[in-house]
Order: sequence, then C-alpha cells, then structure tokens
Amino acid sequence: MIVMRMKVSDEELARAAADGDGEAFASLLARHYDGLFRLVFRLTGARDQAEDLTQDICAALPAKLAGFRGEARFTTWLWRVAVNAAHDRRRKAATRARHADGWGDWEVNRRAVAQEATEAVDWLTQAMSALNDELRDTLALVLDGMTHARAGEVLDVSEGTISWRISEAKKRLRDMRELEDQT
Repeated sequence: MIVMRMKVSDEELARAAADGDGEAFASLLARHYDGLFRLVFRLTGARDQAEDLTQDICAALPAKLAGFRGEARFTTWLWRVAVNAAHDRRRKAATRARHADGWGDWEVNRRAVAQEATEAVDWLTQAMSALNDELRDTLALVLDGMTHARAGEVLDVSEGTISWRISEAKKRLRDMRELEDQT
C-alpha cells in the first residue's frame, strides 16, 4: 500500500490525512520530515531547537491539515507553517527575555535593598552594644514596636524618661555614624 502511495501527490495525501487517514499522514512525514527539519534548523540555527520545533510542528500538523486548501503545493504550505511556527517561537522567546530582564533587574535591586537593610541592622546592633544599658534597653523596646508609654511601664520609668532616652540614643548613634564616616 505504501508503494502505491508513493505515486500519490502530496496534495492528495494531505487531503486524505486531513480526513483522518493515518497512513497518508505517515507518508507525508516520511517524504518531508528531513526537508522540514533542514528548514527549521536554518530558521533556528540550533540543532536542539530545530529538533524541538520540528516535533512541535509534526504534532500540530494533523489539526493544521484541515486548513490545507490545496491552492499551493503542499510543500509551500508546509514551509509556511514552519516559518510561522519559528516566528511564533522567536516572539515568545523575546517576550520571555524581556520579562526575564525586568525580573533580573528587579531581583538585583531587591537583593541590593536587602543587603543594605542587613548592613544597617548589623551596624545598629553593633552600635547599640556601645550604649549604656538604660539607653540600649529603651531603644530595643521602642525599635521592637513598643510605645513610649508601654516601654515606660516595662522599665518602671515615666513616658517622658523614655522619650528623653530615645532622643539621647539617637544622638549618640548619629555621632557614632559621623565618626565612622570621617574615618
């Protein structure tokens, strides 16, 4: 039967394959797979991409054959399908690359901000160890989100004393930072 199909035109095989004839579809692939692969390889420039895209085209071909009207040679139609598939793949890759670039920039910025925050916390932790116990304890409570009134209750001092200690701690930390920046 396959020998007989060799005498059948591509266009006839395409119409039969579109009607569900698996043998006709297999004959079309046998005739044109190598040429399709060569074209796709030239379009993509990479063997692995050409293999993937050729397989994708072949997998989609049974559904696409319903759109084959026979107005052009089958190979002309098939090459058009391949060119369109390669264009679609390049567009998708370019879109992914644009999105990935944006995410790459975002990730670089996110890491830089995280690094700055880590460095600031490390500096503050180190600098707080240079404060006296009253200022360090007060600052630790307030930095942890406690109100001045509540910190005063915890430390058994007035809210005004907490406010003064915070002000004094900020002043001393600022002086430490300026001294570091000068050296």
